[in-house]
Amino acid sequence: MRRLVPAPIRRAAARFAGERRAHDVERELSAIAAGTRPIVVGPWLGEVGFELLYWVPFVRWAAERYHLQPERLIAVTRGGAATWYAPFAAHAVDVLAYIEPEQFRAKNNERNKRLGEQKQLAMSPLDDEVLDLVRRMHGRDVAVLHPSLMYRLFAPYWWGHQPLGWLRRRATYRRLEPPAIALDLPSNYTAVKFYFNDCFRSTPENRAFVERTIRELEREGPVISLSTGLAVDDHAPCEPENAVIGGIRHLTSPQTNLLVQSAVVARARRFVGTYGGFAYLAPFYGVPADGYYSEARAFSMRHLDLAQDVLARMPGAGPLVVAPVPTPGT
Repeated sequence: MRRLVPAPIRRAAARFAGERRAHDVERELSAIAAGTRPIVVGPWLGEVGFELLYWVPFVRWAAERYHLQPERLIAVTRGGAATWYAPFAAHAVDVLAYIEPEQFRAKNNERNKRLGEQKQLAMSPLDDEVLDLVRRMHGRDVAVLHPSLMYRLFAPYWWGHQPLGWLRRRATYRRLEPPAIALDLPSNYTAVKFYFNDCFRSTPENRAFVERTIRELEREGPVISLSTGLAVDDHAPCEPENAVIGGIRHLTSPQTNLLVQSAVVARARRFVGTYGGFAYLAPFYGVPADGYYSEARAFSMRHLDLAQDVLARMPGAGPLVVAPVPTPGT
């Protein structure tokens, strides 16, 4: 069928479908905004990278577009990540304050299996459980701005049917404010977070690169590992514990792990680690970041293109350098 339909017509049809999808989502957002009910933003149960690059900017845009006052919005996330929503959501619920980390991870893994992937493309029993909790806490009915709406809206960009500017018209990017929490940290340190994922696999070469990199950074000054020791996702840390000068495990709890990591990143002179969510987080705080990968085909360049474009236009953002793992001697 693709061979029978000329490419220009296919592209035009895809663009039309994307605009129709955007119209439908915006109509649903208008319905959510109507009235005076509190609006639950979430729950966000996915990865940090998508949360920072897509979900938070989408919610901020929706709040601005539909004139939603912060007092109406309840950000539902995990690990203290509500700090990223604070400018536009006056209320927050942390899932890990009510569900044990091991239980949360098991239920989230079950959700992933049910949907066939990590992305929140539809409601799941875990979403329903969390939303019921929020309703009981507030003692009234609430409207729900669920991440599935954002996934529906942005899919044409991820599929390559719409350009980057199309997405940016439906997302508002701002530099993040550092969390106002007291931490006893050295001056002029480098924050490090290496972990294994699809684009940075557990190989002897990558392990050697991590240890070599941290040793080199130690010669420049203090190094603080962001490894928390908490198993709330599938990202296994791979930093040699005896190689870092400082760590934060004693400062974190399940409910505060992302809050503390954000504060440490925001005060660092530099971030170095695996290409992923925290490589985005640092520049949003104005901190230069170096992210490394070993499998170029394991991630979409559309995410990196968006991140580079956003950071290049954002006043005060830190630079993001993403590079393959170098071979020794190069």
